[in-house]
Amino acid sequence: MEEPQASGAMGRSTLATYVYPTYGDLPVAAIDTGLVLKALEPIWTTKPETAGRVRGRMEAVLDWAKARGYRDGENPARWRGHLDKLLPNRRKVRSVRNHPAMPYSDLPVFMAALRSRQSVSARALEFTILTAARTGEVIGAKLSEVDLDNVVWTVPADRMKAGKEHRVPLSPRAVEIVRELPRDGDYVFPGGRAGKPLSNMALLELMRGDAARVRSSRVPVDVSGLGCRADEPPERGCRAGAGARDREQGRGRLQAG
Repeated sequence: MEEPQASGAMGRSTLATYVYPTYGDLPVAAIDTGLVLKALEPIWTTKPETAGRVRGRMEAVLDWAKARGYRDGENPARWRGHLDKLLPNRRKVRSVRNHPAMPYSDLPVFMAALRSRQSVSARALEFTILTAARTGEVIGAKLSEVDLDNVVWTVPADRMKAGKEHRVPLSPRAVEIVRELPRDGDYVFPGGRAGKPLSNMALLELMRGDAARVRSSRVPVDVSGLGCRADEPPERGCRAGAGARDREQGRGRLQAG
C-alpha cells in the first residue's frame, strides 16, 4: 500500500504498525472495505484513539491514490455513511484513560540514574525529557536540525504531529548531549544499523529495565519517564509529567519562535 510523502513520520509509523502487516505488498487498488476492517477491528475497541488516527490516515492515503489515478470508486476507509454503519462510535467504546506520569519532584533521582547509563538510548530518553518532545521527534532528529550556536532545535513540519515547524530552545545539558554523541551519519541519535536512527524498541527496552530499578528505589511510581509507560511503546512521547509541571506552575510548553 503506497502512501503520500505528506503523511509525515508519525503517519508512516502508525501505518507500518497497524496496516502494512495486514496489507503487505497489495496494490492500493485492491484495498476494499473488508481489508480496511481487517486492519481496524483488532484495535477499534482496545485502542480507540489510535484506531481513529489510523482510519483517518488510511482514508487520506486512499483519497490521494484515487486523485493520482491509482484506484477508482468510493473510499472504503471513509467514516460518514460507510464505516459508521459497520463500527461502533469510538466515543462509546470506552473512556480514555491517560497514562500515569512521574511526579516532576522525583525527576532528580530518575535523571541521575539515567545519566549513569552509557548508551545512545539513555541519551535519547534524557534529551526527550529535557525538551518535552515526542519520542518520534527525538529519534528522528537530524544533525542539520540542531543549531548549536543559537542553541535551538528546529523540527520540520513534516515530522510534527500538527504539521507545523517547531523550534525548541536547548538547555546546556541538551547541547552537551548533542555534542558528546558520536557523529555517525545524519541522525543525532544513531541506531545500530549504518545510516539509520535509533529505534523505538531501543527506548522501550531501556525503559523496561529502568522501570524495575525505579520501582525498587524511593520513587514510588510504575512509570519510567515523564508519562512513558514501561509496558507500552513510547510512541506518545514523554510529555505528561512536563505538562503537569507546567500546569502547576502556570505556564505552557516552553518553545521559541
